[in-house]
Amino acid sequence: MIAVLLAGGKGTRLQPFTISLPKPLMPVGNHPILEILIKQLKDAGVHKVFICVGYLESLIRSYFGDGSKLGIEIIYSSETEPLGTAGPLKLIQSQLTETFFFMNGDLFTNIDLKAMYKFHKEQGGPATIGLTKRTVDIDFGVIKIDANHEFTEWKEKPTLEYLVSTGMYVFEPSIFKHLPNGFFNVPDLIQKLHNEKEKVSGYLHKGYWLDIGRIEDYQRACQLVEDENKK
Repeated sequence: MIAVLLAGGKGTRLQPFTISLPKPLMPVGNHPILEILIKQLKDAGVHKVFICVGYLESLIRSYFGDGSKLGIEIIYSSETEPLGTAGPLKLIQSQLTETFFFMNGDLFTNIDLKAMYKFHKEQGGPATIGLTKRTVDIDFGVIKIDANHEFTEWKEKPTLEYLVSTGMYVFEPSIFKHLPNGFFNVPDLIQKLHNEKEKVSGYLHKGYWLDIGRIEDYQRACQLVEDENKK
């Protein structure tokens, strides 16, 4: 199996830390988040990782090298201009000739990657989105009215639940016929696949998932590791 990791963002939500350190090298416990993710991919059977780099890429290249210290092959792909979240795939299209994972390089999760890959294969479509549940608390009374402006319902401070993308996907090479050159984002690719009647599946992850690009998620990830080390 192979995987593609996005590691070119500037991590503006984590400034000032990311002024001199790329977000994928932010430490969670004793290891950068990207290293944790690569080790998870290796444990799932991935033997080759493409890292799409940009901002402060020399630090990422210097830290990981060719991947030999982690027992996995690492190949780098560098953007010369912003390409969005899906556009970088075009730069390495010729090397993505089999099913591959595609994910953000700043995720902290206990998702079962083997199970996600198996699910994707069983579904039989070109794309699977990793999903998790998120809740949003509304601190107001939510009111509904009908077409005649008459009151129909009042929900006091409801909690809404949504399925959200984890930034983790499994793709088939066939997606490239739907992926244009230049700047393009993953949500646009997924919507385009759907509009063109391609099957897009959703794999629901019920464990923890944190986006360390958000300061509150980063702090929680560090706390989870600290708590685990105390056991």
